[in-house]
Amino acid sequence: MRVISSKVHTIIGLVVGVALIVAPWLFQFSDVNAAKWSAIIIGIVGALSELTSTSPSSPLKLVPMRAHLGMDAVLGIVLALSPWLFGFSDEKTNAWLPHLIVGILIIAYALMTRPDDAARASRPVHEAPPRPAP
Repeated sequence: MRVISSKVHTIIGLVVGVALIVAPWLFQFSDVNAAKWSAIIIGIVGALSELTSTSPSSPLKLVPMRAHLGMDAVLGIVLALSPWLFGFSDEKTNAWLPHLIVGILIIAYALMTRPDDAARASRPVHEAPPRPAP
């Protein structure tokens, strides 16, 4: 069920990217280097990815929306698994649980976004052909 427009997806993605960048201090895990840097790096990559998609909200329009959504799903998987991939799953819950929850949410909103509305919004409107002279 794809109910999120690409425009809304971009806004959500930018908010999530910024939230991930500040998460180490917001959730007080800035002393756990692997947790801190995985959140910051994925937040930066995610925000930059939003700014380069073909969404109507994106300024650069370099990456097709379908490819962008695939990248978001991969980022979500990496973020959700990062406590185990980067070895901080044995830290306090405040260090690993935000990664798991936000990763799952990124996957969910990537799967719920309509990939074709970006192309539809940027497609030029064609004028009717000229009428022949009588």
